[in-house]
Amino acid sequence: MELTRGVARWLRELLSRDGPAPLDSARTDLVVVASGFDDAESCSTVLERGAAGEPAWIPASEAVLRHHLTLPADAVDAAAGIAAQDGYSPAGEPTPGTDGSVTLLLQRVQVLDALHCSQERSRMASLAQRLGGTAVGWEGLQAPSSSGDEG
Repeated sequence: MELTRGVARWLRELLSRDGPAPLDSARTDLVVVASGFDDAESCSTVLERGAAGEPAWIPASEAVLRHHLTLPADAVDAAAGIAAQDGYSPAGEPTPGTDGSVTLLLQRVQVLDALHCSQERSRMASLAQRLGGTAVGWEGLQAPSSSGDEG
């Protein structure tokens, strides 16, 4: 009976602890740990390179997944609205191009892995294409510390 109470108390304490604060995508100290701007290169290859690089991608830590889309200027609001349904938000203001297009950066916080990165990359390519643009590439940003979860 005493053992059961001890286990129950330990579980309550464990479950009541606050975990690390979610990564804030507005942090100014985030660094690019992986980037893919070649359609022929798989996300797994990019992430492997990121894990071996400096600063290194830390698979278990949250990252900001940021997609670079080139769109007609009049499609920016539609793209941002559609992407917001999946938790994305614009990263700054769109950057005008020389041909009347704009570059829109859409980002969200998630644990980055090859499968989900590939799915999101495909989703963004589809979104951009539907709106008359292209998905140029993506990058993963993390905190420069080894823990990756400081707030």
